[in-house]
Amino acid sequence: MTDLSKPLPLGLNRRNWPYFAVAFVALIAFLAPLDHLVSESLQAWPQPYAGVFAGLTGLGLSEWVLVPSLALFIIFGAMSLALRERPQKLAARQMAGLWAFVFAGVALPGLATNILKRIIGRARPVVFDENGPLAFHNFTADWQFQSFPSGHSTTIFAFAFVVGFLWPRLFWPAIVLALAVGVSRVVVGMHYPTDVLGGMVMGTLGAYAVRYFFARRRWVFTIAENGAIAPRRLMAIRRVAGLPPPQRLPR
Repeated sequence: MTDLSKPLPLGLNRRNWPYFAVAFVALIAFLAPLDHLVSESLQAWPQPYAGVFAGLTGLGLSEWVLVPSLALFIIFGAMSLALRERPQKLAARQMAGLWAFVFAGVALPGLATNILKRIIGRARPVVFDENGPLAFHNFTADWQFQSFPSGHSTTIFAFAFVVGFLWPRLFWPAIVLALAVGVSRVVVGMHYPTDVLGGMVMGTLGAYAVRYFFARRRWVFTIAENGAIAPRRLMAIRRVAGLPPPQRLPR
């Protein structure tokens, strides 16, 4: 998974994805009986540990990513239309594309999860006493039955991979933060561990899917002959900012 240039993580491809899907379902089935026990243990963590995770859990909300990224996309998009000088115009267009990717890379996986969790309708831990860990109200708008997958986990893992795709050196710090936010959803009693695992998968695969969509159109990313995906050099931004051109990596 650390080779972020591959089109999909963990060796996943078009031929073997059914095996991965079966393995994921089997893992969820294996872990589900442990959900309540693990949830109770984490919710019983003493202060200040529980307080730290309660403070982190808000980072799983999408607004803090989507609002500024959408605003910057609109600003730079408008600048690309208004500017007349070619270097500045191209730089604004490239910046608009960059922030469009950040927005889409987080928004689309989150949207898919919000639809899926309403279809599945799993009961949250907050209603365990009345329903247990495996009660389902399918196609529901009741927030108490929107546990799987975790929306916060989807958002923060999508964000971590979006950051990693654009700035690989920040990937591991972003993943550590994403894991902490995922754990926080169990600590605060809003999700079971398998909900978090489902959100991790949705966020990861969603970010990869959005990047591939962009790369196929040469927006922000490029696809090499060997299938590797890498960020474009965005030379116009560098020229306008007065930065030196990036060093070419050996093939």
